[in-house]
Amino acid sequence: MTVRTRFAPSPTGPLHIGGVRTALFNYLYSRHCGGVFLLRIEDTDRERSTDEATKGIIDSLDWLDLHRDEPTVFQSRRLDRHAEIARQLLAEGKAYNCYCTPAELAAERAKATEEKRVWRYDGRWRDRDPSEAPAGITPVIRLKSDRDGETVLEDLVQGTVRVANAELDDMIILRSDGSPMYNHSVVVDDHDMAITHVIRGDDHLTNTFRQIQVYRAMGWELPRFAHIPLIHGEDGKKLSKRHGAQFALEFKEQGFLPDALCNYLMRLGWSHGDLEIVGREEAIRLFDIIDVNRGAARMDYNKLTNLNGVYLRQADDDRLTHEVLAKLAHQPNLSVGAHTAVRVRSLMPALKERAKTLVDLANSAAFLARVVPLPMEPKAAAALTAEARLMLREVGTALAATDFSVAGIDAALRDFAEHNGLKLGQVAQPLRAALTGSTVSPGIDATLAALGRDEALARIVAASV
Repeated sequence: MTVRTRFAPSPTGPLHIGGVRTALFNYLYSRHCGGVFLLRIEDTDRERSTDEATKGIIDSLDWLDLHRDEPTVFQSRRLDRHAEIARQLLAEGKAYNCYCTPAELAAERAKATEEKRVWRYDGRWRDRDPSEAPAGITPVIRLKSDRDGETVLEDLVQGTVRVANAELDDMIILRSDGSPMYNHSVVVDDHDMAITHVIRGDDHLTNTFRQIQVYRAMGWELPRFAHIPLIHGEDGKKLSKRHGAQFALEFKEQGFLPDALCNYLMRLGWSHGDLEIVGREEAIRLFDIIDVNRGAARMDYNKLTNLNGVYLRQADDDRLTHEVLAKLAHQPNLSVGAHTAVRVRSLMPALKERAKTLVDLANSAAFLARVVPLPMEPKAAAALTAEARLMLREVGTALAATDFSVAGIDAALRDFAEHNGLKLGQVAQPLRAALTGSTVSPGIDATLAALGRDEALARIVAASV
Protein backbone atom coordinates (compact mmCIF):
# COMPACT_ATOMS: atom_id res chain seq x y z
CA MET A 1 0.00 0.00 0.00
CA THR A 2 1.26 3.46 -0.93
CA VAL A 3 0.71 5.93 1.88
CA ARG A 4 -1.20 8.97 0.63
CA THR A 5 -1.72 11.98 2.89
CA ARG A 6 -3.33 15.34 2.23
CA PHE A 7 -3.44 18.82 3.71
CA ALA A 8 -6.91 20.29 3.26
CA PRO A 9 -7.17 23.94 4.40
CA SER A 10 -10.09 26.29 3.84
CA PRO A 11 -8.97 29.49 2.04
CA THR A 12 -10.78 31.91 4.32
CA GLY A 13 -7.66 33.67 5.60
CA PRO A 14 -3.87 33.38 5.95
CA LEU A 15 -2.39 29.96 6.73
CA HIS A 16 -2.19 29.67 10.51
CA ILE A 17 0.91 28.22 12.14
CA GLY A 18 -1.21 25.32 13.44
CA GLY A 19 -2.11 24.54 9.83
CA VAL A 20 1.55 24.73 8.89
CA ARG A 21 2.38 22.06 11.45
CA THR A 22 -0.48 19.87 10.19
CA ALA A 23 0.83 20.20 6.65
CA LEU A 24 4.36 19.44 7.86
CA PHE A 25 3.29 16.29 9.72
CA ASN A 26 1.39 15.07 6.64
CA TYR A 27 4.42 15.78 4.46
CA LEU A 28 6.94 14.13 6.79
CA TYR A 29 4.84 11.04 7.35
CA SER A 30 4.22 10.51 3.64
CA ARG A 31 7.93 10.92 2.90
CA HIS A 32 8.89 8.67 5.81
CA CYS A 33 6.73 5.94 4.30
CA GLY A 34 7.84 6.59 0.73
CA GLY A 35 4.36 7.84 -0.08
CA VAL A 36 2.53 10.80 -1.60
CA PHE A 37 1.64 14.21 -0.17
CA LEU A 38 -1.30 16.14 -1.63
CA LEU A 39 -3.03 19.50 -1.23
CA ARG A 40 -6.78 20.00 -1.38
CA ILE A 41 -8.26 23.48 -1.12
CA GLU A 42 -11.64 23.22 0.59
CA ASP A 43 -13.19 26.29 -0.98
CA THR A 44 -16.88 25.45 -0.97
CA ASP A 45 -17.69 28.36 1.36
CA ARG A 46 -17.87 30.85 -1.49
CA GLU A 47 -18.75 33.80 0.76
CA ARG A 48 -15.59 33.47 2.85
CA SER A 49 -13.14 31.78 0.49
CA THR A 50 -10.87 34.10 -1.47
CA ASP A 51 -8.32 33.75 -4.25
CA GLU A 52 -5.91 35.78 -2.12
CA ALA A 53 -6.12 33.27 0.72
CA THR A 54 -5.66 30.37 -1.70
CA LYS A 55 -2.54 32.01 -3.13
CA GLY A 56 -1.29 32.65 0.42
CA ILE A 57 -1.66 28.96 1.31
CA ILE A 58 0.20 27.81 -1.79
CA ASP A 59 2.92 30.46 -1.35
CA SER A 60 3.36 29.39 2.27
CA LEU A 61 3.79 25.72 1.39
CA ASP A 62 6.20 26.63 -1.40
CA TRP A 63 8.25 28.81 0.97
CA LEU A 64 8.42 25.93 3.44
CA ASP A 65 9.41 23.55 0.63
CA LEU A 66 6.53 21.19 1.37
CA HIS A 67 6.37 19.83 -2.15
CA ARG A 68 3.12 18.28 -3.36
CA ASP A 69 3.20 15.22 -5.61
CA GLU A 70 0.06 15.81 -7.66
CA PRO A 71 -1.90 18.87 -8.85
CA THR A 72 -3.90 20.75 -6.25
CA VAL A 73 -7.51 19.58 -5.87
CA PHE A 74 -10.16 22.28 -5.48
CA GLN A 75 -13.21 21.04 -3.65
CA SER A 76 -15.49 23.59 -5.33
CA ARG A 77 -14.85 21.90 -8.69
CA ARG A 78 -16.20 18.58 -7.39
CA LEU A 79 -19.67 19.60 -6.23
CA ASP A 80 -21.40 17.48 -8.87
CA ARG A 81 -19.51 14.42 -7.63
CA HIS A 82 -20.51 15.11 -4.02
CA ALA A 83 -24.16 15.47 -5.04
CA GLU A 84 -23.97 12.29 -7.13
CA ILE A 85 -22.90 10.24 -4.09
CA ALA A 86 -25.59 11.82 -1.91
CA ARG A 87 -28.25 10.87 -4.44
CA GLN A 88 -26.79 7.37 -4.75
CA LEU A 89 -27.20 6.92 -1.00
CA LEU A 90 -30.77 8.18 -1.31
CA ALA A 91 -31.52 5.73 -4.11
CA GLU A 92 -30.06 2.86 -2.08
CA GLY A 93 -32.21 3.66 0.94
CA LYS A 94 -29.19 4.71 3.01
CA ALA A 95 -30.33 8.32 3.09
CA TYR A 96 -33.70 10.04 2.97
CA ASN A 97 -35.45 13.26 2.09
CA CYS A 98 -36.19 15.47 5.07
CA TYR A 99 -38.90 18.11 4.68
CA CYS A 100 -38.39 19.98 7.96
CA THR A 101 -38.29 23.71 7.44
CA PRO A 102 -35.41 25.85 8.75
CA ALA A 103 -37.85 27.73 10.96
CA GLU A 104 -39.14 24.49 12.45
CA LEU A 105 -35.66 23.29 13.32
CA ALA A 106 -34.59 26.69 14.66
CA ALA A 107 -37.55 26.68 17.04
CA GLU A 108 -36.60 23.24 18.33
CA ARG A 109 -32.99 24.32 18.87
CA ALA A 110 -34.12 27.37 20.79
CA LYS A 111 -36.38 25.24 22.98
CA ALA A 112 -33.52 22.80 23.70
CA THR A 113 -31.27 25.70 24.66
CA GLU A 114 -33.94 27.06 26.97
CA GLU A 115 -34.30 23.67 28.59
CA LYS A 116 -30.49 23.30 28.83
CA ARG A 117 -30.31 20.10 26.85
CA VAL A 118 -28.42 19.06 23.72
CA TRP A 119 -30.53 19.26 20.58
CA ARG A 120 -30.34 16.49 18.02
CA TYR A 121 -32.52 15.97 15.01
CA ASP A 122 -35.00 13.26 15.89
CA GLY A 123 -35.15 11.56 12.48
CA ARG A 124 -38.86 12.24 12.00
CA TRP A 125 -38.66 11.86 8.21
CA ARG A 126 -36.39 8.82 8.32
CA ASP A 127 -39.15 6.28 7.72
CA ARG A 128 -42.07 8.42 6.59
CA ASP A 129 -43.73 7.95 3.25
CA PRO A 130 -42.67 10.71 0.81
CA SER A 131 -46.36 11.09 -0.09
CA GLU A 132 -46.76 12.85 3.25
CA ALA A 133 -44.35 15.59 2.16
CA PRO A 134 -45.80 19.10 2.49
CA ALA A 135 -46.30 21.07 -0.69
CA GLY A 136 -43.75 23.71 -1.65
CA ILE A 137 -40.89 22.35 0.47
CA THR A 138 -37.65 21.31 -1.25
CA PRO A 139 -36.12 18.64 0.96
CA VAL A 140 -32.59 18.19 2.19
CA ILE A 141 -31.01 14.75 2.06
CA ARG A 142 -30.03 13.23 5.40
CA LEU A 143 -27.86 10.20 5.96
CA LYS A 144 -29.34 7.26 7.85
CA SER A 145 -26.73 7.00 10.57
CA ASP A 146 -26.34 3.93 12.78
CA ARG A 147 -28.54 4.23 15.86
CA ASP A 148 -27.43 1.26 17.89
CA GLY A 149 -24.07 0.38 19.39
CA GLU A 150 -21.07 2.63 19.15
CA THR A 151 -18.49 3.86 16.71
CA VAL A 152 -14.94 3.03 17.74
CA LEU A 153 -11.99 4.93 16.34
CA GLU A 154 -8.46 3.55 16.69
CA ASP A 155 -6.66 6.86 16.34
CA LEU A 156 -2.92 6.83 15.68
CA VAL A 157 -2.38 9.69 18.14
CA GLN A 158 -5.36 9.75 20.47
CA GLY A 159 -5.65 5.99 20.91
CA THR A 160 -9.05 4.30 21.19
CA VAL A 161 -11.93 6.78 21.13
CA ARG A 162 -15.58 5.70 21.38
CA VAL A 163 -18.86 7.48 20.68
CA ALA A 164 -22.33 6.02 21.21
CA ASN A 165 -24.19 6.06 17.89
CA ALA A 166 -27.24 7.45 19.69
CA GLU A 167 -25.27 10.71 19.98
CA LEU A 168 -24.92 10.96 16.20
CA ASP A 169 -28.09 12.22 14.55
CA ASP A 170 -28.93 11.86 10.86
CA MET A 171 -26.75 14.61 9.42
CA ILE A 172 -27.59 16.55 6.28
CA ILE A 173 -25.39 15.53 3.36
CA LEU A 174 -27.08 17.60 0.63
CA ARG A 175 -28.82 20.94 1.19
CA SER A 176 -32.14 21.80 -0.40
CA ASP A 177 -30.31 23.92 -3.00
CA GLY A 178 -28.29 20.89 -4.09
CA SER A 179 -25.02 21.92 -2.43
CA PRO A 180 -23.19 19.31 -0.34
CA MET A 181 -22.33 19.58 3.35
CA TYR A 182 -18.73 19.59 4.60
CA ASN A 183 -18.71 16.21 6.36
CA HIS A 184 -20.03 14.55 3.23
CA SER A 185 -17.75 16.30 0.73
CA VAL A 186 -14.63 15.52 2.74
CA VAL A 187 -15.32 11.78 2.67
CA VAL A 188 -16.03 11.72 -1.07
CA ASP A 189 -12.86 13.68 -1.78
CA ASP A 190 -10.66 11.57 0.49
CA HIS A 191 -12.02 8.38 -1.07
CA ASP A 192 -11.59 9.59 -4.64
CA MET A 193 -8.06 10.86 -3.86
CA ALA A 194 -7.23 7.42 -2.35
CA ILE A 195 -6.15 9.00 0.92
CA THR A 196 -4.84 6.33 3.27
CA HIS A 197 -4.05 8.51 6.31
CA VAL A 198 -6.02 11.54 7.48
CA ILE A 199 -3.76 13.61 9.73
CA ARG A 200 -5.42 16.75 11.10
CA GLY A 201 -6.09 18.78 14.22
CA ASP A 202 -7.94 17.19 17.11
CA ASP A 203 -10.66 19.84 16.74
CA HIS A 204 -11.88 17.60 13.87
CA LEU A 205 -12.33 14.56 16.09
CA THR A 206 -16.09 15.03 16.41
CA ASN A 207 -16.39 15.37 12.63
CA THR A 208 -14.57 12.09 12.16
CA PHE A 209 -17.32 10.06 13.81
CA ARG A 210 -19.87 11.61 11.47
CA GLN A 211 -17.66 11.04 8.45
CA ILE A 212 -17.20 7.37 9.36
CA GLN A 213 -20.96 6.96 8.87
CA VAL A 214 -20.60 8.03 5.22
CA TYR A 215 -17.72 5.61 4.67
CA ARG A 216 -19.77 2.77 6.10
CA ALA A 217 -22.88 3.65 4.10
CA MET A 218 -20.87 3.62 0.88
CA GLY A 219 -18.97 0.47 1.83
CA TRP A 220 -15.67 2.29 1.42
CA GLU A 221 -12.51 1.37 3.29
CA LEU A 222 -11.69 3.73 6.13
CA PRO A 223 -8.38 5.60 6.09
CA ARG A 224 -6.28 5.62 9.25
CA PHE A 225 -6.94 8.73 11.33
CA ALA A 226 -4.47 10.71 13.41
CA HIS A 227 -5.75 13.74 15.32
CA ILE A 228 -2.89 15.93 16.48
CA PRO A 229 -3.18 18.39 19.38
CA LEU A 230 -3.55 22.11 18.80
CA ILE A 231 -0.87 24.74 19.41
CA HIS A 232 -1.40 27.11 22.35
CA GLY A 233 0.44 30.20 23.50
CA GLU A 234 3.03 30.05 26.27
CA ASP A 235 0.25 30.79 28.77
CA GLY A 236 -1.67 27.69 27.70
CA LYS A 237 -4.42 29.69 26.00
CA LYS A 238 -5.45 29.62 22.36
CA LEU A 239 -2.70 31.08 20.21
CA SER A 240 -3.53 34.66 19.18
CA LYS A 241 -1.79 37.78 17.96
CA ARG A 242 -1.09 38.84 21.54
CA HIS A 243 1.37 35.94 21.74
CA GLY A 244 3.18 36.87 18.52
CA ALA A 245 3.05 35.92 14.84
CA GLN A 246 0.28 33.48 13.95
CA PHE A 247 0.50 33.03 10.20
CA ALA A 248 3.14 31.39 8.01
CA LEU A 249 4.01 34.43 5.92
CA GLU A 250 4.25 36.58 9.05
CA PHE A 251 7.16 34.41 10.13
CA LYS A 252 8.70 34.89 6.69
CA GLU A 253 8.37 38.66 6.95
CA GLN A 254 9.93 38.59 10.42
CA GLY A 255 13.02 36.93 9.01
CA PHE A 256 12.66 33.29 10.02
CA LEU A 257 14.19 30.65 7.81
CA PRO A 258 11.77 27.97 6.56
CA ASP A 259 14.10 25.15 7.66
CA ALA A 260 14.27 26.56 11.19
CA LEU A 261 10.50 27.03 11.40
CA CYS A 262 9.86 23.48 10.20
CA ASN A 263 12.42 22.12 12.66
CA TYR A 264 10.74 23.98 15.50
CA LEU A 265 7.21 22.97 14.55
CA MET A 266 8.21 19.35 14.15
CA ARG A 267 9.48 19.39 17.73
CA LEU A 268 6.14 20.80 18.99
CA GLY A 269 4.48 17.62 20.17
CA TRP A 270 7.06 15.21 18.73
CA SER A 271 10.47 14.30 20.06
CA HIS A 272 13.36 11.93 19.53
CA GLY A 273 15.37 11.83 22.73
CA ASP A 274 17.23 15.09 23.29
CA LEU A 275 17.56 15.82 19.59
CA GLU A 276 16.88 19.52 18.89
CA ILE A 277 18.43 20.30 15.50
CA VAL A 278 16.76 18.13 12.89
CA GLY A 279 17.47 18.67 9.19
CA ARG A 280 14.89 17.78 6.56
CA GLU A 281 16.38 14.44 5.53
CA GLU A 282 16.87 13.33 9.12
CA ALA A 283 13.34 14.50 9.97
CA ILE A 284 11.93 12.33 7.20
CA ARG A 285 13.94 9.35 8.42
CA LEU A 286 12.91 9.71 12.07
CA PHE A 287 9.34 11.03 11.98
CA ASP A 288 6.44 8.72 12.67
CA ILE A 289 2.94 9.98 13.40
CA ILE A 290 2.48 7.46 16.22
CA ASP A 291 5.18 9.30 18.19
CA VAL A 292 3.20 12.56 18.37
CA ASN A 293 2.05 13.48 21.87
CA ARG A 294 -1.63 13.80 22.78
CA GLY A 295 -1.32 16.98 24.83
CA ALA A 296 -1.50 20.50 23.40
CA ALA A 297 1.84 22.05 22.49
CA ARG A 298 2.92 25.53 23.60
CA MET A 299 4.51 28.01 21.23
CA ASP A 300 7.77 29.43 22.60
CA TYR A 301 8.82 32.34 20.40
CA ASN A 302 12.15 32.84 22.19
CA LYS A 303 13.10 29.22 21.58
CA LEU A 304 12.13 29.54 17.93
CA THR A 305 14.20 32.72 17.57
CA ASN A 306 17.26 31.10 19.15
CA LEU A 307 16.87 28.06 16.90
CA ASN A 308 16.63 30.36 13.90
CA GLY A 309 19.94 31.91 14.92
CA VAL A 310 21.53 28.45 14.85
CA TYR A 311 20.20 27.88 11.33
CA LEU A 312 21.43 31.31 10.21
CA ARG A 313 24.96 30.53 11.34
CA GLN A 314 24.86 27.25 9.42
CA ALA A 315 23.26 28.72 6.30
CA ASP A 316 25.04 29.17 2.98
CA ASP A 317 26.50 32.68 2.71
CA ASP A 318 25.40 33.17 -0.90
CA ARG A 319 21.82 32.32 0.05
CA LEU A 320 21.89 34.73 3.00
CA THR A 321 23.38 37.47 0.85
CA HIS A 322 20.50 37.07 -1.61
CA GLU A 323 17.95 37.24 1.22
CA VAL A 324 19.60 40.31 2.80
CA LEU A 325 19.82 42.21 -0.49
CA ALA A 326 16.12 41.55 -1.09
CA LYS A 327 15.26 43.05 2.30
CA LEU A 328 17.62 46.01 1.88
CA ALA A 329 16.02 46.80 -1.48
CA HIS A 330 12.84 47.74 0.39
CA GLN A 331 14.57 50.11 2.82
CA PRO A 332 14.74 53.83 1.98
CA ASN A 333 17.94 55.84 1.43
CA LEU A 334 20.08 52.84 0.56
CA SER A 335 22.10 52.16 -2.57
CA VAL A 336 21.65 48.48 -3.32
CA GLY A 337 23.70 47.51 -6.33
CA ALA A 338 26.55 45.25 -7.36
CA HIS A 339 28.96 47.01 -5.02
CA THR A 340 26.65 46.40 -2.07
CA ALA A 341 26.28 42.74 -2.99
CA VAL A 342 30.06 42.31 -2.95
CA ARG A 343 30.34 44.03 0.43
CA VAL A 344 27.53 42.03 2.03
CA ARG A 345 28.87 38.73 0.72
CA SER A 346 32.36 39.58 1.95
CA LEU A 347 31.19 40.38 5.46
CA MET A 348 28.46 37.72 5.71
CA PRO A 349 30.52 35.17 7.74
CA ALA A 350 30.93 37.78 10.47
CA LEU A 351 27.48 39.37 10.18
CA LYS A 352 25.56 36.13 10.66
CA GLU A 353 27.35 35.28 13.90
CA ARG A 354 25.33 37.89 15.82
CA ALA A 355 21.98 37.72 14.01
CA LYS A 356 18.96 35.63 14.99
CA THR A 357 16.67 36.54 12.08
CA LEU A 358 17.05 37.74 8.52
CA VAL A 359 15.66 41.09 9.69
CA ASP A 360 18.49 41.34 12.23
CA LEU A 361 20.94 40.37 9.51
CA ALA A 362 19.63 42.95 7.05
CA ASN A 363 19.66 45.69 9.68
CA SER A 364 23.24 44.89 10.64
CA ALA A 365 24.27 44.92 6.97
CA ALA A 366 22.43 48.12 6.04
CA PHE A 367 25.49 50.32 6.67
CA LEU A 368 27.18 48.63 3.72
CA ALA A 369 24.56 50.17 1.41
CA ARG A 370 24.52 53.69 2.89
CA VAL A 371 25.92 56.72 1.13
CA VAL A 372 28.05 59.49 2.61
CA PRO A 373 27.27 61.33 4.83
CA LEU A 374 26.08 58.47 7.02
CA PRO A 375 23.22 58.90 9.49
CA MET A 376 24.66 58.63 12.99
CA GLU A 377 23.17 56.90 15.99
CA PRO A 378 23.52 59.02 19.17
CA LYS A 379 26.25 56.85 20.68
CA ALA A 380 28.20 56.89 17.43
CA ALA A 381 27.92 60.67 17.15
CA ALA A 382 29.15 60.99 20.75
CA ALA A 383 32.21 58.88 19.91
CA LEU A 384 33.26 61.32 17.18
CA THR A 385 34.73 63.97 19.44
CA ALA A 386 37.01 66.66 18.07
CA GLU A 387 39.99 64.66 19.27
CA ALA A 388 38.64 61.51 17.64
CA ARG A 389 38.11 63.27 14.32
CA LEU A 390 41.73 64.45 14.32
CA MET A 391 42.83 60.90 15.03
CA LEU A 392 40.71 59.58 12.17
CA ARG A 393 42.61 61.71 9.67
CA GLU A 394 45.83 60.06 10.75
CA VAL A 395 44.26 56.61 10.78
CA GLY A 396 43.02 57.21 7.23
CA THR A 397 46.54 58.05 6.11
CA ALA A 398 47.90 54.88 7.74
CA LEU A 399 45.22 52.71 6.15
CA ALA A 400 45.71 54.21 2.71
CA ALA A 401 49.24 52.86 2.71
CA THR A 402 48.09 49.24 3.17
CA ASP A 403 46.96 46.67 0.60
CA PHE A 404 43.53 46.76 2.31
CA SER A 405 43.55 43.09 3.08
CA VAL A 406 42.23 42.05 6.50
CA ALA A 407 45.74 41.16 7.61
CA GLY A 408 47.19 44.39 6.29
CA ILE A 409 44.48 46.49 7.92
CA ASP A 410 44.88 44.70 11.25
CA ALA A 411 48.64 45.26 11.24
CA ALA A 412 48.29 48.94 10.36
CA LEU A 413 45.76 49.61 13.13
CA ARG A 414 47.86 47.82 15.74
CA ASP A 415 50.97 49.74 14.67
CA PHE A 416 49.06 53.00 14.80
CA ALA A 417 47.70 52.30 18.28
CA GLU A 418 51.09 51.25 19.62
CA HIS A 419 52.88 54.23 18.06
CA ASN A 420 50.37 56.64 19.64
CA GLY A 421 50.19 54.96 23.03
CA LEU A 422 46.56 53.92 22.56
CA LYS A 423 44.64 50.73 23.10
CA LEU A 424 43.29 49.17 19.96
CA GLY A 425 39.72 49.79 21.16
CA GLN A 426 40.39 53.52 21.43
CA VAL A 427 41.18 53.53 17.74
CA ALA A 428 38.56 51.04 16.63
CA GLN A 429 35.49 52.61 18.25
CA PRO A 430 35.64 56.07 16.59
CA LEU A 431 36.63 54.32 13.37
CA ARG A 432 33.60 52.02 13.66
CA ALA A 433 31.32 55.03 14.16
CA ALA A 434 32.78 56.69 11.07
CA LEU A 435 32.38 53.59 8.92
CA THR A 436 28.96 52.34 10.08
CA GLY A 437 27.14 55.18 11.88
CA SER A 438 26.81 52.90 14.92
CA THR A 439 28.92 51.46 17.70
CA VAL A 440 28.30 47.81 16.76
CA SER A 441 29.73 45.95 13.78
CA PRO A 442 31.81 42.90 12.96
CA GLY A 443 35.57 43.15 13.49
CA ILE A 444 36.86 46.51 12.35
CA ASP A 445 39.46 44.97 10.04
CA ALA A 446 36.86 42.82 8.29
CA THR A 447 34.47 45.78 8.09
CA LEU A 448 37.10 47.98 6.44
CA ALA A 449 38.04 45.25 3.99
CA ALA A 450 34.38 44.64 3.06
CA LEU A 451 33.78 48.34 2.35
CA GLY A 452 36.90 48.50 0.20
CA ARG A 453 39.61 51.12 0.03
CA ASP A 454 37.75 53.93 -1.74
CA GLU A 455 34.50 53.70 0.23
CA ALA A 456 36.19 53.20 3.60
CA LEU A 457 38.54 56.13 3.15
CA ALA A 458 35.71 58.34 1.90
CA ARG A 459 33.68 57.57 5.02
CA ILE A 460 36.65 58.29 7.27
CA VAL A 461 37.21 61.64 5.56
CA ALA A 462 33.50 62.56 5.81
CA ALA A 463 33.45 61.79 9.55
CA SER A 464 36.70 63.58 10.35
CA VAL A 465 35.77 67.05 9.11
